[in-house]
Amino acid sequence: MRRRLAGTVFYAACIAAISLTLLALLLLLLDVLSRGLGHLDPDFLSGVPSRRPARAGIMPAILGSLYLGLIVAVVTFPIGVAAGIFLEEYTKDSFLNRLLRTNISNLAGVPSIIYGIFGLALFVRALNLGETLLAGALTLSLLILPVVIIATMEALRAVPASQREAAHALGATRWQAIKGAVLPAAAPGILTGIVLSMARAIGETAPLILIGAVTFVTYAPNPVEGGYTVLPIQIFQWASRPQAEFQEIAASAILVLLALMFALNALALFLRVRLSRHLQW
Repeated sequence: MRRRLAGTVFYAACIAAISLTLLALLLLLLDVLSRGLGHLDPDFLSGVPSRRPARAGIMPAILGSLYLGLIVAVVTFPIGVAAGIFLEEYTKDSFLNRLLRTNISNLAGVPSIIYGIFGLALFVRALNLGETLLAGALTLSLLILPVVIIATMEALRAVPASQREAAHALGATRWQAIKGAVLPAAAPGILTGIVLSMARAIGETAPLILIGAVTFVTYAPNPVEGGYTVLPIQIFQWASRPQAEFQEIAASAILVLLALMFALNALALFLRVRLSRHLQW
């Protein structure tokens, strides 16, 4: 009786916490919509930052976020998925491998500012890339690489062993079994981890501040030279200004960032459904 009552109380507490969280998010979204919709027009999307809020735009920040996400995806996902496949499918269950997996899991929880310091020392100074978009993208690649590896390993681990055994029984090599039987089944889970990691990379601010992202860029960023900015940093700069007009365009920029994240998640959902039904290797 006591266990049942405790379970009921715990369940009710979880429901209440979730309901309060959703309510807070809904109120926050309504506040952002009421502030930002009035400034969300083509001129705002195609314009450049200005000291006058009525003339300020967000195009350099949008381009910076898109370039950043593209470089992060190209660098991180092949390495992360390959590493996850190797650790899960090829390595043995030894002490060294368990230690390596534990360290990867720990790296996923390291504060992002630590990666910013490491990226500043390695990419900006040691490799002499300078305070460029490329250095920032490589830093964020290190930030989300453990997440991609862990998501890949968990997705592969969820595939039943019978699929591997059936492929081997038909004469397939280990790689043929992985490519033809395991990866198609694990692809939706891997894709989910990739989307979550991309969302974290696009929304990060602290590492990019250390790498040299600026808040007033009036030109399209160049990945290998010159200054750059991204949506979260531009939002932070406008939101920190005391003028009410800057608060409103910051809300508009938040809506743009939310739309970008929504589009990314919608694409991931579409690809997940396609992979679940029609993917053939």
